[in-house]
Amino acid sequence: MRDGVVDQVTLCGFKESIYTQVVMMALAAKGVAFELKRDNPFEAEASGPHPFAWVPVLQHGDFAIYETAAITRYVDRAFEGISLVPSDAAGLARMDQVIAIADNYAYWPMVRQAYAHGVVRKQAGIDWDKELVTDGLRAAEPVLAVLDDMASEGEVLNGLRISLADCQLAPMVAAFAALPKGRKMVKRHWALSCWLEWIRHSRAFRQAIGEV
Repeated sequence: MRDGVVDQVTLCGFKESIYTQVVMMALAAKGVAFELKRDNPFEAEASGPHPFAWVPVLQHGDFAIYETAAITRYVDRAFEGISLVPSDAAGLARMDQVIAIADNYAYWPMVRQAYAHGVVRKQAGIDWDKELVTDGLRAAEPVLAVLDDMASEGEVLNGLRISLADCQLAPMVAAFAALPKGRKMVKRHWALSCWLEWIRHSRAFRQAIGEV
């Protein structure tokens, strides 16, 4: 806000994008009104502001930022509302760890393999690769086990207050659970399953994603 004028907040991306959903959850958790400007880099006519032709990009007034984790940290710092980061060193470290796990170990098998082929492509009647789904399910198992341990520990993913860890992970696990076998796998991890049920009913999830 400058001179009493609230800067326009625009999110460039598309709602089907998991990482766009991550930012939408953070914005919803902070209570920030924004315009979603559709930008799908997989469409031929796409010409968004991301220098590497990806999404999302957040534009706040004349300030623009890309890279999802950087965007969500900016959202938490730039806008009033509840803090989306733990106040203690251990909680903050776990939050950063969950975000890194989501990006480096969860996204590819859960989303790009299991969900993209077993749900999105299959439902759309597009060629889908059953082996990729199987590979994704297999690779997701140790990731779910680690995340279940962290949910059990209670520093983050604890069902008590939302953090950037919840925002980063929820769209990925919810997408994975849209696959029947993925849903069964999540349910076998009690703490993680309870967390997913809690986050699905949160205002941030419902406003940003609805039901996956």
